[in-house]
Amino acid sequence: MPEHFTPEARAPRLSRRAVIRAAAVTAAVVGVPLQTSAAGAHPAAAAPSAAPELPAGLTAYRTPYVNWAGEITHSGLWACAPRTAQDVADLANWAHREGWRLRARGKAHTWSPLTITGPAESDERVLLMDTTHHLTGMELVTPPAGAPGAVRAQTGVLLETLMAFLADHGLGVTNTPAPGELTLGGTLAIDAHGTSVPAAGEAARPGHTYGSLSNLVLSLTAVVWDTGRAEYVVRTFHRGTDDECEALAAHIGRGLLTEVVLQVGEEVPLRCVSRVDISSDELFAAPGSAAAGRGNTFADFLDRAGRVEAIWFAFTDRPWLKVWSLSPQRPATSRPVSHPYNYPFSDVLPTPVARLAGRLAAEGAWFLAPELGLAQYTVAATGLTATLAGDLWGPAHTLQFYLRPTTLRETANGYAVLTRRADVQRVVSEFAAYYSEQLKSSALRGRYPVNGQVEIRVGGLDRPAESAAPGARPPLLSVVRPHPDHPEFDCAVWIDVLTQPTTPGAHAFYRDLERFLLRTFDGGYALTRVEWSKGWGYTDTAAWADQEVIGTVIPASYGRGQWAEAVGILDRLDPHGVFGNDFTDRLVRV
Repeated sequence: MPEHFTPEARAPRLSRRAVIRAAAVTAAVVGVPLQTSAAGAHPAAAAPSAAPELPAGLTAYRTPYVNWAGEITHSGLWACAPRTAQDVADLANWAHREGWRLRARGKAHTWSPLTITGPAESDERVLLMDTTHHLTGMELVTPPAGAPGAVRAQTGVLLETLMAFLADHGLGVTNTPAPGELTLGGTLAIDAHGTSVPAAGEAARPGHTYGSLSNLVLSLTAVVWDTGRAEYVVRTFHRGTDDECEALAAHIGRGLLTEVVLQVGEEVPLRCVSRVDISSDELFAAPGSAAAGRGNTFADFLDRAGRVEAIWFAFTDRPWLKVWSLSPQRPATSRPVSHPYNYPFSDVLPTPVARLAGRLAAEGAWFLAPELGLAQYTVAATGLTATLAGDLWGPAHTLQFYLRPTTLRETANGYAVLTRRADVQRVVSEFAAYYSEQLKSSALRGRYPVNGQVEIRVGGLDRPAESAAPGARPPLLSVVRPHPDHPEFDCAVWIDVLTQPTTPGAHAFYRDLERFLLRTFDGGYALTRVEWSKGWGYTDTAAWADQEVIGTVIPASYGRGQWAEAVGILDRLDPHGVFGNDFTDRLVRV
């Protein structure tokens, strides 16, 4: 394997004081005790006190688990660090014999209970496998016809590390999430996405996809059950040849990959221009309205550049709009960058935001939500100018990664609304109108259930034509898998609404918003699907708790035949449920 890139070598160095301040504020904002779980408070169920005797050469150690927003936690689980794929197979056979379950643990940058469910009884005999210690190798391999490059990578490698490695060889991908500190295995499990559709006149580029990272998979190696040998084994599956590959490419926690081969394309530098001067009324204007006629709608920018994100702080009317565009040559007005994370004002909380965020959580001063939203907008607007970050240019991955773990830790719901490109503005406008009205009416009643921001992106679907593997099908459980009954849908509007985890009334607000999305975008001109890693399935008191959404709405959004096929394959590959938990047992079933 080639030598590994060390992210710290290129990342800007933060002062120790700044990191400590951000961590302290995050802890104050999250404010969730270790006994809090996704479904509410439970008595903590400690892992068995005696260390389990693992297969030869593997040692168990205690570790806490805390997800991104601190809502799903456990004060101490047994864990180990497998060194090879065979170690994982040995662990799977051990778990099957001993009545344990295995969960891959990367950086825990997730909101939903796909890894663990919290400190409930079901997590007692769970062994976490930390893939980031040893399963981090990567190397370029011979690409198939139709792709300029291909990379073999183990699933514990960080996305940031992998993309820097590719960039050093002139290669890259079109879509990545904003955080770089995610494992490759975790991003594939939930078909992580970026934001991109073709700009007007933009031609498709070989090796690239406008869909999720899972659509880049050419082959994958997983630990699966072998019926003939009656044991778990390491096996490789190929895209377009093995249906198992399409099921495992986005397995939402019901499988375990150890290695993948991804197609990649030539990297083209990007330009990212930020704007904070366009009103939400104009950016999210209804199609055909006078405001939409000014040429500054979300869809207008999408047509011009193809890569757009709006960050709309609560109770403000000027979103932070980011517009990325392909730019082989540096524009004269753009500042060149050579490393990711170029918005330090959002990575480490400035004092005004930190103080307000701390007061909301620590003092219960939720009525300060409008002031917090204004402070966040002000910091973004002034920070872009002060750091010369309003117009940046550089290698694609340096502009695609812009969210550090030191940022404000908020909870988030998440949905993808499949629709036609021509209807993107309609979807965005109808959502924005509903959200804005609900926020205002809540405030009039003295309630402030949202104090974070709305994030809106648009990406393509997982189209087989963008895969270099002959006979490829879309990953079966990808959120952006094309719907068999709606061939006209060609893109997805990604919508997230963020707030601090302990905000009173947040679950009820999210519940009403979810029902609005499901009711409005019901398969007519658009269709709502849940985003696996985020919050969904809301009742008025909890996320991931609405049984109708879990058992009926989600399968129907894929088409019963597609859902049943995926579940059948995953059950066959792991009939004993070694790779799963109580939540995935309820979710991934027919």
